[in-house]
Amino acid sequence: MKFRAPGRVNLIGEHTDYNDGYVLPVAIEMETVATARPAAAMRFSSTSNPPPGWESYVLGVEKQLRRRAVPIPNLDIEFSSTLPIGAGLSSSAALEVSAALAFIAAAGFELPAMEIAKLCQQAEIETVGLACGIMDQFISLHGRANHAILLDCRNLAWRPVAIPEGITLVIADTGVKHALASSEYNTRRKECEAAGAALGVKSLRDATHDGGYKRARHIITENARVLSFVEALATDDRRALGELMAASHESLCTDYEVSCHELDAMVAAAQQCPGLIGARMTGGGFGGSTINLVETSEANAFATKLAELYPGVSIHVTKAANGAGRQSP
Repeated sequence: MKFRAPGRVNLIGEHTDYNDGYVLPVAIEMETVATARPAAAMRFSSTSNPPPGWESYVLGVEKQLRRRAVPIPNLDIEFSSTLPIGAGLSSSAALEVSAALAFIAAAGFELPAMEIAKLCQQAEIETVGLACGIMDQFISLHGRANHAILLDCRNLAWRPVAIPEGITLVIADTGVKHALASSEYNTRRKECEAAGAALGVKSLRDATHDGGYKRARHIITENARVLSFVEALATDDRRALGELMAASHESLCTDYEVSCHELDAMVAAAQQCPGLIGARMTGGGFGGSTINLVETSEANAFATKLAELYPGVSIHVTKAANGAGRQSP
């Protein structure tokens, strides 16, 4: 049995998921594949040179499923992946989701996709120590080809949003590896909770003014940008898309303080490349990648020029892909 789970890139809506806000991710073509076989004892291996401790993600998923009384048999699971590690493209969620699908199928169980996303999120929180939102696990399961997904992280309502024809996604990996569990990611979440308490709201999703708190200002304005971005996609307003992405990156830089020199330099370099619609950092920050919306007719020229301006960058030209599932033999 083989099960694939894609990584993701977030078009806009950064750090809003754990604040009950809006996000607009897409599943991408790079993915993790879990090949599972019956075995005498549980065994995990990888052909993709993962970092030390990667098995903890899989063990965390197994633990969550056993809590739900899923009778997982012993399996030999081999993982392979085309996702770069530490690039902000959610390789961890792809690993968790592919493992979960293998475990569930081997047990002869069925679980709704949203339930799988929730248990994978909980596995990362409990086992790895990253107080993440649900966006990464959600989009790995719910992605749709040629669409972004608008997710309301409060009530988990979602809908696909078509990406206009002629727009290509170009991901630029700075090569600065981030380890979110040991970074300031969890600190940002605590700061948001403190700002919400000071403003008298349960979540910054409910805040109508920032009260002078920079973290609150980012969340309030970023939620508004997500909804405006959805409107701009619907009308194919490429100028608005670029302006919203620029404003998002600036907010992440100055108000949320999760960018870094390399990400800022990559976004700046993109402005000099042909066909750019908009550029911003994507993912948790502190390193990782930028997402660039580019005119399809200029995608190759854009990638070539960006590589000239930023030597050593890893560039991935991709498109929105379908979510996780069983892979045909």
